[in-house]
Amino acid sequence: MRLGLQVPSFTWSSLPDRPHGIGTTFARIAREAEASGLNSLWVMDHFFQISMVGPAENEMLEGYSALAFAAAVTEKVKLGTMVTGVTYRHPGILIKTVTTLDALSGGRAYLGIGAAWNEEEHNGLGVPFPPLAERFERLEETLQIAQQMWLGDESPYTGKHYSLARPLNSPQSVQRPHPPILIGGTGEKKTLRMVAQYGDACNIFEQGPDFIRGKLDVLQQHCADQGRDYAEIHKTTLGRLKLSRDGGGHTVTVDQAVDRFGTLAALGIDEALFNMPDVDEADNFELIGELVRQVADIVPTGR
Repeated sequence: MRLGLQVPSFTWSSLPDRPHGIGTTFARIAREAEASGLNSLWVMDHFFQISMVGPAENEMLEGYSALAFAAAVTEKVKLGTMVTGVTYRHPGILIKTVTTLDALSGGRAYLGIGAAWNEEEHNGLGVPFPPLAERFERLEETLQIAQQMWLGDESPYTGKHYSLARPLNSPQSVQRPHPPILIGGTGEKKTLRMVAQYGDACNIFEQGPDFIRGKLDVLQQHCADQGRDYAEIHKTTLGRLKLSRDGGGHTVTVDQAVDRFGTLAALGIDEALFNMPDVDEADNFELIGELVRQVADIVPTGR
């Protein structure tokens, strides 16, 4: 089983010098995540901090600039947004951006994408925020454009919301046929159907075995309906992790975390993503390295 780190906040208690110290600390986190054996590194793609994490005024880096910076200080760890709102960038520009990250990182980029939800930052920065049904239409068109551009098909694309006269994408991505597409969200009618039709990976919030099992059952049915091999989909979860040696103070030990991720693997999860509230404290990565080594022998079971 693989593990990945999400960094949802850049407001760190160990950072007295803002904003000058953000780059130094984030570079250290990226390097230590890679050195500990984590498979992937993720940032949120938001322009304001989200209310579930902190006040909107807290530091928030633009996602792809942050990933490009991380790519420059690492060599192996995979890089993605968890996830890009479809409304944030024109799809042609988005695919160009992800392709650039993939080319410069040597083939380590993900396209993480979803239908977008944070109206506050849209209004704050003057980004149009269409109704939910339209956002899903735009998401599907963006996924179609992504596949076309990564195929090298320069013929015009005309959809309900987007028209591209010549979707040229040069250079092409290092990963072929394209960087993996992770579609975030667990909506059973639209989102999971799009995962089956267009995606390479899904992400499910870690809300207990019954919740995860139910969403995977729906995804499996969509795959059957689409004629898609369910085993091709890389299944991921997202949760929170706070490790300690003794498991005190609302923390868990490495052994307890191994049991937790083993339960996810038994459900069919291939990669468990997590964030850590004290990620800026360097000594935590020693425990992460131990955890990575112990879960490496756990084989996710098929469904």
